[in-house]
Formats: sequence, C-alpha cells, structure tokens
Amino acid sequence: MEQQHVLVVPEGASGRHFLITNIIFECNDSLKVDRTPLSLTELLVSKTPCLEEVKSFTLANASPGRWEVSGYIEITAETDTLYCVIKSDEGEDIAFICLDVQGMRPESGHGQITETCNGNAQLTMSWKYLDISSIRKEVLSVVAAQYNHLGIERMQNFEQTSDFPDLTEGIAMLQNAVYLTPEGHPDLPTYLTNLGRSFTCRFEHTGELSDSAEAISAGQRAVDLTPEGHADLPRYLNTLGNSLTNRFEHTGEISDIVDAISAQQKAVDLTPEGHTGLPGYLANLGISFMRRFERTGELSDIADAISAQQKAMNLTPHDRADLPSRLNNLGSSFTRRFERTGEFSDIADAISAQKKAVELTPEGHADLPSRLHNLGYSFMRRFERTGEPSDISDAISAQQKALDLIPEGDTNRPAQLNNLAMSFSLRFQRTGELSDIADAISVQQKAVDLTPEDHADLPARLNNLGTSLRFRFQRTGELSDIADAILLQQKAVDLTPEDHAGLPGFLNNLGGSFYCRFECTGALSDLADAISVQQKGVDLTPEDHASLPAQLHNLGLSLNRRFQHTGYLSDCDVAISVLREAVYIIPEDHADLPDLLDNFGDSFRYRFKRTGELPDIVTAMVVHQKAVDITPHGHSYLPAKLINLAASFYDRFTSEFGNSEDLVKALSHYKAAAISISGPPKTRLDAAKCWARILTLHHPQSPEVVLSFQTALNLITLIAGLERTVRGRYAQLESISSLGLALEAAAVACALDRADKALEWLEQGRCLVWSQLNALRTPLDVLRSHDKKLADGIAYIAKQLETAGSSRVQIHASMPLSEKMSLEGEARAHLDLARQWDNLLRTARAIPGFESFLMPSSCSRLMQQLPESGPVIVINIHERRCDALVLLGGLEQPLHIPLPSFSIEKASEYRTILNSQLRTRNLRVREAERISSIDMEPSVRGIRSAPKGKRGEGPVHRVLRGLWEEVVKPILNTLGFLSVDQASENVLPRVWWCPTGPLSFLPLHAAGIYQGSNRESVFDYVVSSYTPTVTAITDRVKNRQSFDATASGLFLTSQPNAPGASPIPGTMKEVQAVFSRAKESGVRVHKLEGDAMTVGECLEHMQNFSSIHLACHASQNTAEPLQSRFLFHEGSLELGTILQSNLKNADLAFLSACQTSTGQEKLSDEAVHLAAGMLAAGYRRVVATMWSIGDKPAQEVATTQSKVFANGL
Repeated sequence: MEQQHVLVVPEGASGRHFLITNIIFECNDSLKVDRTPLSLTELLVSKTPCLEEVKSFTLANASPGRWEVSGYIEITAETDTLYCVIKSDEGEDIAFICLDVQGMRPESGHGQITETCNGNAQLTMSWKYLDISSIRKEVLSVVAAQYNHLGIERMQNFEQTSDFPDLTEGIAMLQNAVYLTPEGHPDLPTYLTNLGRSFTCRFEHTGELSDSAEAISAGQRAVDLTPEGHADLPRYLNTLGNSLTNRFEHTGEISDIVDAISAQQKAVDLTPEGHTGLPGYLANLGISFMRRFERTGELSDIADAISAQQKAMNLTPHDRADLPSRLNNLGSSFTRRFERTGEFSDIADAISAQKKAVELTPEGHADLPSRLHNLGYSFMRRFERTGEPSDISDAISAQQKALDLIPEGDTNRPAQLNNLAMSFSLRFQRTGELSDIADAISVQQKAVDLTPEDHADLPARLNNLGTSLRFRFQRTGELSDIADAILLQQKAVDLTPEDHAGLPGFLNNLGGSFYCRFECTGALSDLADAISVQQKGVDLTPEDHASLPAQLHNLGLSLNRRFQHTGYLSDCDVAISVLREAVYIIPEDHADLPDLLDNFGDSFRYRFKRTGELPDIVTAMVVHQKAVDITPHGHSYLPAKLINLAASFYDRFTSEFGNSEDLVKALSHYKAAAISISGPPKTRLDAAKCWARILTLHHPQSPEVVLSFQTALNLITLIAGLERTVRGRYAQLESISSLGLALEAAAVACALDRADKALEWLEQGRCLVWSQLNALRTPLDVLRSHDKKLADGIAYIAKQLETAGSSRVQIHASMPLSEKMSLEGEARAHLDLARQWDNLLRTARAIPGFESFLMPSSCSRLMQQLPESGPVIVINIHERRCDALVLLGGLEQPLHIPLPSFSIEKASEYRTILNSQLRTRNLRVREAERISSIDMEPSVRGIRSAPKGKRGEGPVHRVLRGLWEEVVKPILNTLGFLSVDQASENVLPRVWWCPTGPLSFLPLHAAGIYQGSNRESVFDYVVSSYTPTVTAITDRVKNRQSFDATASGLFLTSQPNAPGASPIPGTMKEVQAVFSRAKESGVRVHKLEGDAMTVGECLEHMQNFSSIHLACHASQNTAEPLQSRFLFHEGSLELGTILQSNLKNADLAFLSACQTSTGQEKLSDEAVHLAAGMLAAGYRRVVATMWSIGDKPAQEVATTQSKVFANGL
C-alpha cells in the first residue's frame, strides 16, 4: 500500500477546508492481553466503512505508549466521516475509530477521541486543526515560511539543551511548513530538507527506524525536486547522505552507505572552492568513508576519509563553531586506521585532535559526551598497544564522564557503555583487579540489553561481553562463565556477514573461548573447534592488518596444546612456524609482544621435551627471558611468564645437558613468581608448589623449604576468598584438595623435625570454609574496648558476608543468561563486602596488640588454650610419611610421634574395604529392619558372614586390627595410656582425635582386636571424641561462656515418616526413652513429634534449649554443603538456615541420623558434613554417625546416651 500525504481537493469544491495535523495516539496500557509490548505501526484512513480508497500513514513510537503520525489528513467540504484503523507490527487490527467530520469544530484548534482497543485498553487519538479554507496561496506561503523558521529555532534549542519537547515541536512545525507548501513551490525542497534533518535528529536520539525512513524520504524528495545546476542541490545531497549514513550505522545495510557516499561525493563535486558549505560536505563525506571502512576494512576508504576530513579542517577557520566536531571526527578516522595498520603516529594524531576537540567544547554542550567518549576510546586503543597504565586510566575517566553526561534512553548510551566496559576489561588484564572485570561484565550487559536485535553493532557487543566473561573464567574457573562466553560469541559470529571486517576478530575471540574451556575440561572437541575458527579468522585477515599477529598467536597457542595432548609433532612444528611469523610482524613496542614471546618460547620447550634437541631448549630459555624482561613490573601476567622461564631452566636441568646453575635459576624464578604482589593467586600458587617441591626434592634441608610452603598455604586463602559463595569456595578448594598441600607441607615439616610448623600448616590449610565462618563470628569484646566503631563495623560486615556467602544464589551453567546477568549485581556487592572486610582487618591489625587479629593461630597460642579433659591428637598422612602430633597441656610444642608402619596406601585400602562392606550390607540409609512387629527383634540385616582373612578375621575386623596396631596403639603407648589398669573403676582419660586425609573416613575410636585371645581396643584405655581442627577446640576453651540458665534443657523430636524417605518408626521409641529418663532426672525437657512440629518451631526450640536430639532422616549435600538438611514431616531444616540463627546457648546436638559425620572424598580435609556444620553453628558438642545406622541400633545408642543428658545438663 503506497504511503500518501496529500489529498487532492476536487475542482469546484468549496466550504470547509482544513488539515488535521499533529496526530497522536496514546494508550493507557501499552501491553497486549498476553502482557507483550503493544507495537502500533500503521494508520489506515478511508471515507467509507468498507475501507475503499484507503490512505496509509506511518506511526512512529515517540515514547512508551505514545505514537505519532507522519503526515496529515486533509478535510474538504464533501467529507462527512473518516474511518480509521490502527494496525500493529504483526498486521493485526488493534482499534477502529470513526471520526464525525461534520461535528468537528476546527475553530477550537484541537480535537480528541477515546476508544477501547483490543485487550480493553483505552486508546486516545488527539490532533490539531489547521484551517486553510480562507487562506490565499500567498498567505499560505508566508505561514509555511513562519512554520519553517519556528521549527528551525526549536531544533537549534534542542541541539544546545537536549530538551526533547523542543525536538517534538520542531518536527511538528516543519511538517506544517511542508504541508502548506504546494508541489512546484521553490521553497519546498528546503522545507523538506529541514524536515529530514529534524527526523534524523530524533532518530539519533531514539533509534526509531521509522524516523530514519522519514528523513531519507524527505531528503530524497528534496533532491528529486531540485534541478541540476541549482545552487542548493549540494546541500540537499549532503543532508540526504547524512540520513543514509545514520541508517547504515543502525542496520549495517551496505547499500545505504554506498548511496550515502555517492550523494555526498556529488555534493562535494558540485560545490565550488571557497564555498562556505564545502568544509562541512567534506567532513560528512569523510565520516561516511570511515563508516564504510569499518564495515569492509578497505584501506582506500579510510585513506579517503582522512583526506576529506583533513581538507575540511584546513578550510575551517579557527573560530568556527564547527571546528571541535571536525577535530573529533578526524581523530576517529585516525583511530580506525591505527586499528587496521598499527601505525603509532595515527593514534598519537587521533588523541591530539580529540583532546583539542574536547578542550574547545564548552561544558553543557550536547556534543561533549560523544567527544569525551571518542577521546577515551582512543586512549584505550593506545593502551592496548603500549600497556601504559595512565592511558587506560585516562580512557576510563573520559568514558565515565561521557556516560554521566548523557541521559537514560539516549541512543548513544549502548555504544558508550560498551566501550567503557572494554576499558574496564583491559585494565583487569593489566592489574588482575576483580572489581574491574565485574564492572566490565555489568556494564557490557547493559549495553547488550539496550541494543536492538536488528542493530548492526549487536554482534560486536555480544563478542565483547563474551570476551569479558572469558577473562573472568580464566581468573575464577567458574564454568558457567566460559559456557556463556561461547554462547554469546557464537551468536556474534552467526549474526555477522561473511564479508564484514569485524568477523576475523569475532572468530579469534570465539576460538580463544573454546581453547579456555578445553584447558578446564580437556574435551578435545573444544580444541578442534578452537583451531578451526582461529584458522578461519587468520584466513580472512589481510596480511597487512594490525590484528594479524594476535590471530596467529592464538592459533599457534591452540596448535601447541593439541600437540601436548596428541603428541603429533607436526602440530608443534606448525605452531612454531605460525608464532615465528607473528613475532616477526608485530611491532617491537607492542604491549602484546611479551605474551607472544612467552608462548613462542613454550613451543620450543614442548618440542625439546619430545625430541631432546638442545637448540630447542636454549631458544626457549632465551625467548622466555626476553618475555620476562619486557613485561612491566606489576603486570598481572608476569608470574605466569616467570613460571615458564623457570620451567625451561628446570627442563634443561633434568636433561642430560643440565647443570647446577640451571636449578638455581629455576628455583629463583619460581620463587619470584610465588611471592609476586600481582597476578592471579592460582598462578602464584602453582609457582609456590613448584618452588616447594623442587626444593624438597633437591635441597630438603634448605631454610627456604619452610618459606615456600608457607607462601603456598597463604595463597590458598586467597583462592577461596570471602567474595565467593560457600559453594564457590568449595569448588575452588576441590580443584586443589587432591594435591593435599597442607598435608604435604606438614609431612615435610615433620621430616625437618618442625612439629610446630606441621601443626600450624594443618590448621591453616584445612577446614578453610568453616574457619572463615568462625572468623566472621568471632567475639569482638577485646577489640571493642579499644575501638568500638571499628569493632561494630567489623561485626556488621561480617554478618553481611556470612549472609551473602550462604544465601546468594550461585550462578550455574544451566541457568538462563538473562537470569545470570541479573545476579551480577549481587556478585559485585559481595566482592565489595570482601574488600571492605580486608580493609577493616588491616585497620585492626595496625593497632598495637592486635597484629595477629583473626589470623591463623600460632603453635604457641594453640598450646596455651587446650582443653583440660585430655590431649588432642592430630594424625597427618601423606604419601611421604605418617605422623601423629599430640597436643598436651603444659608442653610448648606438640609431641611428635612418627607412625612408620602406616601409609596412605593402607588408609585407602582400609577405606575401600569398609565402603565395600557397607554397600554389601546395605548400610546406606537409616530405616526400619524387616520385622513383623515393632517389638520383635530385627531380621538378619547387615550381619551376613563375611570372608575370613588369614587370621580367621573378616574384612572389618582386619581393618580395625590394622588401625589399632599401626596407628592408635603406638600413640597410646607413647602417652602411657596402655598402662591403665582396666580393672580399676577410675574414669578413663579423654582424647580428641583430629585425623586428616583418608584417615578422616576411618573409625579410629573403634580400632582394636576383637577376636582371639589377645583382645584389646581403644575402648579399654580412653574415651574418644573427634574435632575437625585443633582451633575448633581451642576457640571453645578461649571463648568459654556461661549459658542462660533458662535455656538449659533438652529438646527432642522424632520424624518417623518424612515424605520421600523410608519409615523409621523406632525413632518414636528412641525419643520417648530419652524423654522419660531426662524427665525422671529433673532435666527441663520438651518433645514434638511428626506432624506436630514445623521447621520454624524446631528453630525456635533450638534457640530456647541448650541441647537437642534429632531422630530423623538426614540428607548430606556435598555439592552445596549449606543445603544439607534434616528431613521432617512438614519440610526440611537446612544447615544454612541453622547457621543464620542466633544459637547463643547451643551446647550439645545429638544427631540420630545417618552419615552425619561422613565427609566428601574430594574434600576430605574440609569436613563437609552436618556434624562440622553444627559445630560451626555454635554447638560445643555433637554426637553423629560416620555411616548409616539401623533403626534398632540407633535406639540402643540413644538410650545409652540419655544417661549423659541426664547427668550432664
């Protein structure tokens, strides 16, 4: 349907004659019935109800819920009624409005009607009248000229103030000027051109494509109405070209920019030298050439752009208001050419021109934000080349100021957000500061959200967001980040035309993300995808392009990795060739050269390890050394380069060509990387481990052995920092737990006869998450007496951190991207809390006497705060050796007892045997034994005969004998406990077992010989308890507090039929027995069973009673420890909920549920189980099970334990 704006008045018509103009539709609810946004696009007008001779008008979405009509309706005397249909973008009829023309009162100046549209929303149509029935043609011309003049004034006001009503009124006035001007009038082309410029201006601020179409339509009509040779034709051509360029910037449609350049080139060609308009035409032609260059990468275009803009500059007087704009655009073209060629003089010229443009632009000017933004962008590009920190600081400063100056809703905002985010991302790569990458991701997500789906810049913004997510993944290891990065970058590639200049860069970044995921998962398909897209990126990149070295670099890196995993020497040879070419063509002063050299050196090192050729390792050492030498001090990548240099020296040392000097240099470089103040903690930890292990292997008595392990253990706390959720911390620890660093360090310390260090390192490197939680809950009374404000601040931040760590939703790979991004703000706030915590601790530690505030306890402090009830026995096990450290009151250091007969292999064997027996006997969940009635004895469950060993023992007895003879007995014998008279009625001494590694899963408390004539066991000599760490005991001694007498008592509950779990009817009998005994003993006691208790009521009673007895099912969640829970009839009580409760009177928790003290194999030293969680929640004593327990035995244990309740409360 052809769009029309003029209704021809029939000859001879007389009477009323007016125009309906400024037609606006407004909806009180711009959502459809299904709550999707309402989009109105077309108004159909007819004089007949059957909609014959329909006229079509475009509806422009001026603001949410408001649409404006492009055009006017002419009313003549014979028109009685107008029938209007409003249509949506899907062609749906949204509303029907009937206008009674005869009843209209044009003298009022305006009109309005409200109708109900689909979905029962109210749609209001309003308009203005323009009566032309009595106006002569000459007068019409005068009125039109006045409208044109007033419209231009409004536009000029808008350009200075950005006041949007001025723009709206200006467009309406310029439309009236066009409406009142007949075809053939000499001023019509000028009015059309001005109208087109106004539409372009609004398009630039709203991004509404219909405005751009109107601008181009008006501009083309102006050109078509102007004869060749007319003095104003160049001006009309220039304006039309500008409109086409603006639409190209939005849509990327190549024909628009071709037509724009054609029109603007003709404008320049038709303009004589010396004409005042020529500089402006040249400047605009230069912008269009630059835009086409951005799309095609054709060097001649950017050369033509700079040539035209420089000529424009030379023709522009220094006092002209246009000068800042032309300087700004010339600078942008220099920056584009620098991005393509890497010619350093171009970026210097760009910054010089753009600085001057900013200096010449007054504060408050509407163009100041865009000029600041472009200057910041150029600073960012120069930083990429030089690595100069001041450039990236200047970039962020300028870009942030630009962003602050533009209003929400401005169409330039997404571009400015995108480039500010790029600067944050680049600074993160330089400094490793996590807040920068968090800000980059947050800002880039806003840029993507504000970019229309059909916008030409969307692929670039998706690519940049994906790149930032990849950078964060490389730092944190969060798999959801790299999955999202690949998703976004693949979409960017898919949306980009094959001939687009940006496609090689997008392919390169996508390949980089595939490579990073391969590094984490080892999936060779990712590596194959990386090489495939990177090769395509290289193939599409011109040989003289500035980005080619980076493309070659990444391709070489991927080929190297494939060589390492497949052993195909050809991959390594090709990698060396590719990287050699990249090194050859990259400028000597380029900021990426150190990284390129580092990976180039690695290629030679990898090949040396395969072939043993001396020249390869020599080349590797030389290249790595150069990479280190030219990397700025403090750069976040420097530790990684030092590691690679150290590895080269160590590889040669361990080869037939090595010498002692190689070992010295390797250790020196590993040490430098480990103690560096910059770089990711994980990278520095890798360096520290190599430093420590190589020292231990070659110089086991070196004094630096202690320093190296201490450095490594200090870094673990940074890797699992408080800025992460509890789950995130466990995930990080799991990646290093299998290495058993704390256990290894303790073994080395024992070999050095440093039992003090062994104890300190085990305390520092184990149960880290619970230790962090305890630190957040540490009483601050002493600090408060020195500085109340500081103590209150620490307490407040501690509470916030505890809440964030336990309740913040953890981002995961299966979560929709939009949901993940909505959680970025929470993650950023969590990061800020962690930073505030660190700052507060530094402040506290600066106070005399608080230097070690909330630091891991020293050995001497631990030895001073031991329980009086008996020794704490820490047993360390590592592949090197096994040792016991006994902490006895009155000693200054632990008593060191080597256990040479036990090994990590035996511990693993014993655990395998026990697990097998538990599975065989179905001891996995607590449930009722198969019995005919509740009072009958259970059937034979879990006590089937097992195979006998050489001594006639079953597997379980063999394990218990081994633990007794090889671990427990030597310790008790050294302590003199085996000389206890078993016939004596004296109370047995108490011991606290603190096992490590696989020993954490073995029953030390049951070790003994249970068959034959020489029976003996732990039970004969001591009473056993467990503690996850020594600090868990000493903190309770140190912070011993009296309980509220009113809270002393016992709360019990049985939950025999929790939904989804097997019945355990014996819990009722168990709880009743304990309840009766406690009541008989005068203990304050209360019980609730089954449906009678809600989760909230249980929590309330836990706060009001010092001791609890939970007889129920339990579910341990090793992936999300704080979601481990107790199962009730009316819901589940999660550990995280318990931790957030105020249990200030907590004393004893009896957990009559299965596997409540069974940890996770991969995190054996983190005590990831409910019992440890209850200790962290504040309970001083916890009774729990190491594995499953039958319903009947649970009753027996609980009944026996009830004596303790009766006597101890």
